[in-house]
Amino acid sequence: MKATLIATDGSGNLSWGEAPAPALGSDTVLVDVHATAVNRADLLQRRGLYPPPPGESAILGLEAAGIVAAVGAGVTRVRPGDRVCCLLAGGGYAEQVVVHEAMALPIPDGLDFAQAAAIPEAFYTAFVNIVQEGSLARGERVLVHAGASGVGTAAIQLVKARGAVVYVTAGSDEKVARCVALGAEAGVNYKTESFAERIAALTGKQGVDVILDCVGGSYLEPNIASLKPRGRLVVIGLMGGVKAEVNLGLLVSRRLRIVGSVLRSRSLAEKIAITDAFAVEVLPLFRKGALQPIVDRVYPITDAAAAHDYVAANRNFGKVVLRVRD
Repeated sequence: MKATLIATDGSGNLSWGEAPAPALGSDTVLVDVHATAVNRADLLQRRGLYPPPPGESAILGLEAAGIVAAVGAGVTRVRPGDRVCCLLAGGGYAEQVVVHEAMALPIPDGLDFAQAAAIPEAFYTAFVNIVQEGSLARGERVLVHAGASGVGTAAIQLVKARGAVVYVTAGSDEKVARCVALGAEAGVNYKTESFAERIAALTGKQGVDVILDCVGGSYLEPNIASLKPRGRLVVIGLMGGVKAEVNLGLLVSRRLRIVGSVLRSRSLAEKIAITDAFAVEVLPLFRKGALQPIVDRVYPITDAAAAHDYVAANRNFGKVVLRVRD
């Protein structure tokens, strides 16, 4: 099969070339990939900064959508010909990928492969970290950083669909406006104003119940200042550094919780449990039209490097998808 290959000379250059085909196991399914999507983890892995978990494919790509081509002898959940999308630990930038049968989600009717490829990483991340880790309850307030990202656009919709209020930060007034149009109550251009001050004003100095943060270190203090008593801060990224000082007195007196979370390196058993919960709690919302994957643009897989540059420049609103085959 063909796949996107990372040059071994340290340049990080990408090429579309021959790679070993994945092996089908008794409880796995072989998927002919029609589309995959770009995640910032791909950009890091390309630079040698985020290797795949042991035993997983070294090919880029944390999600894929396509058609089941073959199934293992013990598979009962899916059949050849089924349209599926799946969360991956790697391997999406390829013509074929193998996944455990329990990780193959049926693509909701009405969605094409490009839209389906934009679901797994973004919507799983929003669901796991806001609903499960963040214990979101109806009527609560949520602050989502990077609201214009794939995860951000998923989180806006998911929070609203669950009867809660969502605020966002984004890097331009245009992106803030688009987040509000998507369902955010209000947004903050973090380049021109303090999000902590703005959240205080928006909430009557009460703060929010849950924060989804992909920035890390530099945002820790203003994040804590923005939380209500018993608030939960879920950190899923470290773009703003890995270290920060914290006032433990505030954590204790206001009974705050800080949760660190990662998805890629979780065990298969954990991912299957998440997928089963996602299929029950989230997938029906796509069928009802309450959720919609936001696709900024689609590149051919042979232009993966250009797609990476587009994401690295923070030009996207929603997901950037790579078309593998028509």
